Amino acid sequence: MDWLNRLIVTALPLVPKPLVRRFSSRYIAGDKIEDAVRTVRDLNQRGMMATLDILGEFITLREEATATADEYLQALETIAREKLDSNISIKLTAFGLKLDFNFCFDNVRRVMARAQELGNFVRIDMEDSSCTSDTLRIYDLLRRDFKNTGTVMQAYMRRAILDIRQLMANGRPTNLRLCKGIYVEPRKFAYKNRELINKNFTFLLNEILRHGAYVGIATHDERLVWDGVRLVDELKLPKTAYEFQMLLGVDEELRDFIVNSGHRLRVYVPYGKQWYAYSVRRLQENPQIAGYVVQNFLGLKSS
Repeated sequence: MDWLNRLIVTALPLVPKPLVRRFSSRYIAGDKIEDAVRTVRDLNQRGMMATLDILGEFITLREEATATADEYLQALETIAREKLDSNISIKLTAFGLKLDFNFCFDNVRRVMARAQELGNFVRIDMEDSSCTSDTLRIYDLLRRDFKNTGTVMQAYMRRAILDIRQLMANGRPTNLRLCKGIYVEPRKFAYKNRELINKNFTFLLNEILRHGAYVGIATHDERLVWDGVRLVDELKLPKTAYEFQMLLGVDEELRDFIVNSGHRLRVYVPYGKQWYAYSVRRLQENPQIAGYVVQNFLGLKSS
């Protein structure tokens, strides 16, 4: 069905915006923090944790970056007030990374400090390859002063194993989310073969777990979930040493399997006014999700 998924992606610019909204509503909590609170509370009641992502990235104005940081501060206060089991995930380009490194760092540090005061955690998301080195640099600088932070490794990136080993070599606590990777990258930076990406995912996961770093195993691929379960069983790791992570609305049946098997699971909950750009990008960069969304919408696939 790859041809159908690619056809859906090609036709996206022709799809009316309200219809895209209907397609994506399953995968985005809503426009406002109140929408995210309802979604997270429901997940918590089902035994799942969450991470909040305020949609928007690659900002072009300093005031927009400052506003993003302020909005995340509000989200942290809301999580504490509502007693939600949720942390936050941030994208550095929304904090001004493409404008000025130090300006971005100061914005993130402000959010990190408040998260630490509230006993919460900040995941620094990984973006495209133009951001990788700066993202890792900011993460490494922040974790010198803050224990409540982690970042992301993408299994399709050729440099990932070297980055992981470098982060773990300096003795500071390391907290990583491991995912396959979604941005469209040239072959010189990223593996293109699906089987090879899956093998590298398991290779990297083994490396992280054996060196005692905390890891969020972020995948909707049941084969990789199985690999994760196999590895933590072989290493006799406690449930507190890792968690599984999935996107809101994607393969909820697998999500339930993981939780019912006694593993911790965190759901990535995006919300905000920039829902359209997020929806189109996610669908364009992952045709499989595009096909999954449309089949669910048409009632061709069980939820």
